[in-house]
Amino acid sequence: MKDTKQQWFKDAKFGLFIHWGLYSILAGEYRGTKTDKIAEWIMNYLDIPVEEYEKLAEEFDPTQFDAEFIVRKAKEWGMKYIVFTSKHHEGFAMYHSKCSPYNVVDATPCKRDILKELKDACDKYDMKLGLYYSQAQDWHDPDGYVAKKDNSQKDYRAYLDRKCLPQLREILTEYGEIALIWFDTPLGTTKEESQEMYDLVKSLQPNCIVSGRIGNGLGEYMTTADNFIPRLPFEGDWEAPSTINETWGYNKDDHNWKSPEELIQLLIKINSRGGNYLLNIGPDGKGHVPDECMEVLDKVGAYVRENEEAIFGTKRLPYYPYDVLWGDLTCKEHYLYAHVFRKVRRIEILNINNKVKRAYLIRTGEELPVTVGKSCEGDGFIDIKVPERLEDEAYYCVALELEEEMPIFESIKE
Repeated sequence: MKDTKQQWFKDAKFGLFIHWGLYSILAGEYRGTKTDKIAEWIMNYLDIPVEEYEKLAEEFDPTQFDAEFIVRKAKEWGMKYIVFTSKHHEGFAMYHSKCSPYNVVDATPCKRDILKELKDACDKYDMKLGLYYSQAQDWHDPDGYVAKKDNSQKDYRAYLDRKCLPQLREILTEYGEIALIWFDTPLGTTKEESQEMYDLVKSLQPNCIVSGRIGNGLGEYMTTADNFIPRLPFEGDWEAPSTINETWGYNKDDHNWKSPEELIQLLIKINSRGGNYLLNIGPDGKGHVPDECMEVLDKVGAYVRENEEAIFGTKRLPYYPYDVLWGDLTCKEHYLYAHVFRKVRRIEILNINNKVKRAYLIRTGEELPVTVGKSCEGDGFIDIKVPERLEDEAYYCVALELEEEMPIFESIKE
C-alpha cells in the first residue's frame, strides 16, 4: 500500500495540472498536418526533426501568461496544489536551466523564468507547487529515450549524468520548497536508476513526494493511467491525472470539453474511492487558457467551495455494494455525505449499519428530516426528505452526522 506520509496530500483531493511548452505554439498542427492524438506529443507522432522543432523556441513569447491569475483561479476552483511541467518529453525546460541552453530564458525572446513566476505566485497565495519532470523521455537530447522508437543505440547513462540528474538538482535547490516531483513514462529506466533519482530527490528535499511514475515500484503514491479511475475503493494514497477535453497540451481544434456536471461527478467518484483528482489545463502559445475551459472550471469551483466540507479531508469510502442512482457518497470518521446529482424528492441510502444523529444541507446548515429503519429486505435504511424548494434542483450535498465511526455498511444478505 502506497503512503506519502504527508497529511496535506491525503486531504487535498483536488489539484491543478498545467501542461505548457513549445508544443502549445503548434496547437496540434505542423505544416498543415494535424495530429489526431494528444497535442503535447506532436513532435513524436509527426516525426518532427529536432532541428526544426527547436526553432519554435524563437517564437515563444507568452505575453498573456499571468502566474498570479492562474494561482488565484486555482484557489477559487478549490484546488489545493498545482503540478507544472518543468520539462516535458520535448526536452524544453520551462525554467532557467544552467545545464542546458534549451530553456525558456536562454532560447526564447520572452526571457522569463516561468517556473519562478509560478513559484512566487504559489508562495504568495499559499498554494503547494509540484513539478512534472520527464526523467526518461527527452526527444531533444540525443541520448534521451523516445517512446515508440528504437532506443538501442542510446547512451541513457550519459543523458542521466548530463541533463536529467543535474536538472532535478536545479529545480529542487533553486526554487524553494517543492511539494512533489511528478515523474512520467520511465520506459527502460532500471530499478537502480529509478532508485538513484528517488534518493536524489529525498537528499535535497526529504518532504518532497515522489510520484508513482518514477517507475519500478518506487513511488510514494499510485498514479493511475491517464483518465482512468479504479473501479473499487483503493487503499493507500493515489491520484487520477485527467484532462478536461481530449488533450493535455493546447490543441486549437479540440473543443470537446467535459461539462461541469461531468467533472463534479468524476471528482466525487475519485474522492469516494480515496484518491485525488489532478485536473489539467493547457495554455496556448501566448499563455492564455481557453475561455471555455475557464468557464467550465468556474462552475466546478462553485460546487467545490459550497461543499468543501464533503470533499477535503474525506476518507476512502468502505466498499459499498449498491449503485447510488441519485448521486454519490463521500465520508469522514463520523460523517457520511450524500452528493445529489439529479432531481429527487427523497434521498434513500440502503445497507446502513449505523445510527444517524442528524442530517443537514451543507450550503445552508439547514437540518433535514431523516428516518432510520429497516427496508422490506431487512437492511438498514436511511430516508431523508428533500425540502420542496430543492425538488427541482440537482448538484447539492447533504451531510449525515453519525454516532459511530466508519465503516457503516452491512454486508449484502443472501
